[in-house]
Amino acid sequence: MIVSLARFALLAVLVPAVSPAQQSPPVRAGTSVQPDTVTVGDPFVVTVRIAAPPGARITFPESPDSGGTVEALDPRQLRTIPDSLAVQQVATWRLAAWDTGDQPIPLGDVEVDVDGVLRRVPLGALSVHVRSVLPADSAQRVPKPARDLFEFGPPWWIWLVAALLAAVLLALLWWWWRRRHRREATPVDPFVEAEAAFERVEALGLVSAGERGRHVALMVDVLRGYLAAIIPEALESRTSSELLTALAVRATVPTTRLATVLGEADLIKFARRSVAADRARALGEEARAIAVVVHDAAEADREAMAAAAAEADAAARRPERAA
Repeated sequence: MIVSLARFALLAVLVPAVSPAQQSPPVRAGTSVQPDTVTVGDPFVVTVRIAAPPGARITFPESPDSGGTVEALDPRQLRTIPDSLAVQQVATWRLAAWDTGDQPIPLGDVEVDVDGVLRRVPLGALSVHVRSVLPADSAQRVPKPARDLFEFGPPWWIWLVAALLAAVLLALLWWWWRRRHRREATPVDPFVEAEAAFERVEALGLVSAGERGRHVALMVDVLRGYLAAIIPEALESRTSSELLTALAVRATVPTTRLATVLGEADLIKFARRSVAADRARALGEEARAIAVVVHDAAEADREAMAAAAAEADAAARRPERAA
């Protein structure tokens, strides 16, 4: 008994104390940035994978601050990988950078709670390289050669070429002025202009490029421009609520559908509300459909007024024929 106690005391002296952090199982982390080189505004994906002991609770950082050069395009996505020996979770961020050069990605640390012991797992210096869309040699400067010590006037043929160029330029300006004058004299249907503007916005492919909010804003601006062109009280300077109040008496305008489109567009433009790709396309198509409805209703009113005027004219002529 005395020998056993002596051995236990000797082991307690020889074996150093082990901290709780050293006793707990390890936590493994892996990161990736795909692609690692993009242009300004192009989306890229940051993936973080954490493997922790069973029963651990993993807390990933939120998306980067929207005021920085790198901001999130979509909410953070979480995925759990089935594993009987560990807790494995994968977090994915879809981001975009708005400046050139090596841009840091400020995601912060991952917190892992293992049996009440909180660990912070640093993700390291994550970054993405943003290249410029300008040609590689756009910043080069080639100095001009040194001028002669004595310079004389240009040869006579230089003046002849300059006179010919001036004559050609004056002829082009005269042709452009005549063409613009004829174009201004010919009235253009506002609906035709609006349809062409809708086509130009859709041809930009903003939804596919990740600029869904800009697509919605441009389509709604085209709709408001068309309404202002055909309805005097639909001024583009009015707010959305003022515009809906002014158009409430117009039976040709579907104010309920217009209120839905304007309300969501205001949240996207002014409150920076995120919008899915399908919803962005649907809002653009709805703006275009409202313009078609207003145009068809206006055409129907014009046809009805023309028919009523023709009938009144025919009724006025009947007494003259009878006399």
